[in-house]
Amino acid sequence: MGTLVACWFAVVILVIVGLYGGVDGAYVKYNTCAGVVEGKLNVHLVPHSHNDVGWLKTIDQYYVGSNNSIQGACVENVLDSVIEALARDPNRKFVFAEMAFFQRWWLEQSPEMQELVRKLVNAGQLEFINGGWCMHDEATTHYIDMIDQTTLGHGLIKSEFNKVPRVGWQIDPFGHSAVQAYLLGAEVGFNSLHFARIDYQDRAKRKDDKSLEVIWRGSKTFGSSSQIFTNVFPDHYGPPEDGFTIAIFILQDNTLLYDYNVEIRVNDFISAAMTQANVTRTNHIMWTMGEDFTYQYAESWFKQMDKFIHYVNKDGRVNALYSTPSIYVDAKNAENVSWPLKTDDYLPYADREDAYWTGFFTSRPALKRYVRMLSGYYLAARQLEFLVGRRSSGPSTYGLGDALGIAQHHDALTGTAKQHTTNDYEKRLAIGASEAEAVVDNALSCLVSKNPGGQCSSPALNFSQCQLLNISFCPATEEDIPDGKSLVVLAYNSLGWNRTDIIRIPVTDSNFVVRDSSGYTVEAQFVDLDNVTINLRNFYVKAYLGLSPKQVPKYWLLFQVSLPPLGWNTYFISKTAKEGKTTTSFVSTLGNPQNDTIEVGPGDLKMLFSSTSGQLVRIYNSKMGVDVPVQQSYLYYASSVGDADNPQASGAYIFRPDELRPTIVSRKVPMKVVRGPLVDEVHQQFSSWIYQVTRLHKDKEHADVEFTIGPIPTDDGVGKEVITQMTANMATEKTFYTDSNGRDFIKRVRDYRPDWSLTVTEPVAGNYYPINLGIFTMDNKTEFSVLVDRAAGGASIKDGQIELMLHRRILADDSRGVGEPLDEIVCIANNSTCEGLTVRGHYYIGINKPGTGARWRRTTGQEVYSPLVLAFAHEKMEDWTASHVTTATTMDSSYSLPQNVALITLQELDDGSALLRLAHLYEPGEDAEYSTLTKVELKKMFAGRTIKEVKEMSLSANQEKSEMKRMTWKVEGEVVAEPTPLRGGPVAMSDLVVELGPMEIRTFLLKF
Repeated sequence: MGTLVACWFAVVILVIVGLYGGVDGAYVKYNTCAGVVEGKLNVHLVPHSHNDVGWLKTIDQYYVGSNNSIQGACVENVLDSVIEALARDPNRKFVFAEMAFFQRWWLEQSPEMQELVRKLVNAGQLEFINGGWCMHDEATTHYIDMIDQTTLGHGLIKSEFNKVPRVGWQIDPFGHSAVQAYLLGAEVGFNSLHFARIDYQDRAKRKDDKSLEVIWRGSKTFGSSSQIFTNVFPDHYGPPEDGFTIAIFILQDNTLLYDYNVEIRVNDFISAAMTQANVTRTNHIMWTMGEDFTYQYAESWFKQMDKFIHYVNKDGRVNALYSTPSIYVDAKNAENVSWPLKTDDYLPYADREDAYWTGFFTSRPALKRYVRMLSGYYLAARQLEFLVGRRSSGPSTYGLGDALGIAQHHDALTGTAKQHTTNDYEKRLAIGASEAEAVVDNALSCLVSKNPGGQCSSPALNFSQCQLLNISFCPATEEDIPDGKSLVVLAYNSLGWNRTDIIRIPVTDSNFVVRDSSGYTVEAQFVDLDNVTINLRNFYVKAYLGLSPKQVPKYWLLFQVSLPPLGWNTYFISKTAKEGKTTTSFVSTLGNPQNDTIEVGPGDLKMLFSSTSGQLVRIYNSKMGVDVPVQQSYLYYASSVGDADNPQASGAYIFRPDELRPTIVSRKVPMKVVRGPLVDEVHQQFSSWIYQVTRLHKDKEHADVEFTIGPIPTDDGVGKEVITQMTANMATEKTFYTDSNGRDFIKRVRDYRPDWSLTVTEPVAGNYYPINLGIFTMDNKTEFSVLVDRAAGGASIKDGQIELMLHRRILADDSRGVGEPLDEIVCIANNSTCEGLTVRGHYYIGINKPGTGARWRRTTGQEVYSPLVLAFAHEKMEDWTASHVTTATTMDSSYSLPQNVALITLQELDDGSALLRLAHLYEPGEDAEYSTLTKVELKKMFAGRTIKEVKEMSLSANQEKSEMKRMTWKVEGEVVAEPTPLRGGPVAMSDLVVELGPMEIRTFLLKF
């Protein structure tokens, strides 16, 4: 019987081998030259490796392959191995995205290897897709940072290969923004956008109606003119889940070896292809052939794909081919079919029930603030570097740009990397900031010098800056001023508008007078330094600098400054003969008020606080005629650790509260009130670990709320996710608005998604959205807005209510790969003293009549993003004014940019040309005056320079705007032509006037 079975089995094998063929132990050349075949299902195999720019390991550990006890990953091996494998067969292809890794590898290669790579790129075998420094996050990033890091990568590709990426490849970020689609997609010249992560309910619905692939119009303003073909993968960004990860399940075609399986594997391939074909449209499907850090031994992947292409095509039922997303989308476009329309965004993201990835909107808030602060500083530093000319050697802004580019990665700024990796991101940022600080010091020294040209190469001034000013550490302002000298305060304004602001610096006594550059006395106010700030200062200066401050300042010195656009002003602080000048204001504390409420505010905006509870009860602005009852409290959600029914815990990625109602921190709040000519302050101690100072400035139409939260107590074994909650007496009908990457505002409706019928499983976490600029809500009487100083999560869980999550400390991991609880600890004295992270920051509250809040949001948002750059020195006022330019603008003295335009890039490039980006700040209909076509006069903006050439470029400046080609797509059900968006016309060399329509960003290369 055994012999008969064996003979029968041998016959079957012979028949199968006859049909499909086999190796017979000898060399065989697989036929891999397949292209697209009409009339067949075409399976586009796209080889790729997803390489996180830091996550479980640091970027450099990932590159060189060290620290493999955490994860066996080496990007250097990936690139070495892929290039070798591609060179073996001209039909093979590979796509690569993360240029921070590629740059490290490229610089190490021999001229011969670089020439080979150029040949592979020119032949289309190696294609750069996405092409940014990293694969940036889309929820917590600011649009300027997204543009900058993309420009950095695209510049490398252009300079080394003269290529322009066509494909957006955002396969791993945790949800996808409208700004990504239209701005970082269509406006950089991409024809398509591809990704994996969308809400599990949305994916199921899209599979059913074959709408995974759509035409995405992310911009209400630009509509079809900035649309992009968008491909959502059926599952994840790896091969089909039923056995096509090559390392796991291989095709064995050697008939002399056991486990010959060609027919089985071909049938598996065809079955998987048919399954995917049933959820998409046309005869083209894409298989993403790769995973995290795959292709470290590339031949193992390519050899299996060679076999599959050979045998599947020999079978003939479907057609398999090596492909790229570009080839795939060209094939889709050629089919000339209609596609579903998508608007708005793909946020928030949940991968299953009770697992909303909305925690990372806030995770690691100190890192988020550091990145946002340095982003504005990088913008200013590049301006100053341009204004005085880039140096061929010495400090530059490149290091900060590199560090910020890495920090936009979807496991960096998000707060979802391991702690040691996060430390590495922060170290890179600190080193880059230090070098940029030297650039700023040198540039300011040069700009303010009255010496004739050529004296800028070695400035004699010794400026200092204070990166820890928020915790009152600024040695330059605390030191004794030498006799006869003044503390020189030089303030630079990186905005293109005139600006008035309040400077706050720590000083040791109140025996000072402030003068402007003309010698006039400036009104000043002294405010006692509070104990919370003193304690923060003492601990964190030791933690960050390893120093113990020599002394503790007694006061904040406040004074108002006025600055010209793209310019500076100088102020002088000198000792006075005695204390108690008329311009000095001291702390007044709350006594026993006669009334139930206390009114605060030196200007038109007033806040009323209860004298019994110590909490806010009302905000009104008599000038605007707006009056609204408002309560504000701090609360926390207890973090879920999972339960028997559902093990899902809250963690770095996921927000899952243990209960729907947050716990209030305090119902009765001790407070004190500080009054003065410039600012009124309300200090509230909500608990031993939450302190708040609300400031109302004389000339500002908003409240500046400074919070200090931490260390969050966890000795009760409960993780806590801390929110500030503002409840206004407003009928908002479930509706609120949040920004998309600091740019457009998107309408949100509680417990609702426009694309599918939402099943609500998490009524709190499922209604959280990312905030980068602000959140607002309105009714028929009031528009209530809150702006932020960093990325954060926010929501309106009840009508009239806005909440922001400001800090998180969690004791469990949420099982999404990072393998650590989000429990940030800060240590001093060689780790002998440690405590949970304390976070200090600001949010800003504005009230307006309905439809009028945009002007405040847009203007204040720019001021928050671009604070004044302050530099300090010591010198006699008379000597300084005699030898320095104390106030000036770098533009024409009579000119400023329009109030609806922001200068978002001014940078000198390697070839000496200037990169200029101008952004219109308003959407159509946002503001009656400012949501209009506006003009910028380049001749006046660059007064003193002659512009010889102006080229308008794509957003990432890697191709001329006139050369950009857009694909045409049909959209289902579209019969009515949409209105043409308002865009600026060409720039004439005769007048050099740039027009900008609402929401338009224009990019130029200038030669002088």
